[in-house]
Amino acid sequence: MKITGLNLDIIWKDKGKNFQIIKKELHLQEADLFLLPEMFSTGFCMDASEVADRDQESLEFLKQMAKDKNAAFCGSAPVEEGGKFYNRMYFVHPDGNVEFYDKRHLFSFSGEDNVYTPGKNRIIVNYKGFRILLQVCYDLRFPVFARNNDDYDMILYVANWPEKRVGAWEHLLKARAIENLSFVFGLNRIGTDGNNLFYQESSHCFFADGKEISKKEANLVTAELNLEELKDFRNHFQFLNDRDSFKIEM
Repeated sequence: MKITGLNLDIIWKDKGKNFQIIKKELHLQEADLFLLPEMFSTGFCMDASEVADRDQESLEFLKQMAKDKNAAFCGSAPVEEGGKFYNRMYFVHPDGNVEFYDKRHLFSFSGEDNVYTPGKNRIIVNYKGFRILLQVCYDLRFPVFARNNDDYDMILYVANWPEKRVGAWEHLLKARAIENLSFVFGLNRIGTDGNNLFYQESSHCFFADGKEISKKEANLVTAELNLEELKDFRNHFQFLNDRDSFKIEM
């Protein structure tokens, strides 16, 4: 499976311009799955009452892109539902079928937990033979929630992770791959947001041994994932058999 992530310099609070940029950047690209950053349509914004989707604007955009490219699209957006706000990660299949994950670990350092509602479900998507765990940004710091119970083959992380803490982002992505014997694709945004936080290019895809397998060109990061290679690696190094058994309180 080929994954292409867009290192997007998100225009602050401007969905229309971000949609235009994404269309232009991906116009000539082909992949099985396209990945967009956390809150790709607005930036990581705490003004939820102003920017949150009420008419599924970001979802409709993803569905149209999935149809046009005949590929899956994944990224998160602020959403209002039932009087509450969620940082919602959508996975849109080429046929328009939608699955989503609401970010569980809200970034209290920025006050996200005072604005958005945490998700309650751990979501694994099945696509082209891969079992894919959906995660958003700050979730990366909590390995228990992402522990592989031999129920997924890849983790997707979408993020707005600033340059000043990017070392943690890169080390933890690799750690999640190694400890879970899994592919890990982490897509971060680039540029400067409305809070004057700078984001350097720091998107990566790691194999289960911690090896980087992504390639970068312009604003795109791509990776070719071979499921049989992962299965062979797991059969040889059966570390998941020795994992601790526990349940997570949701």
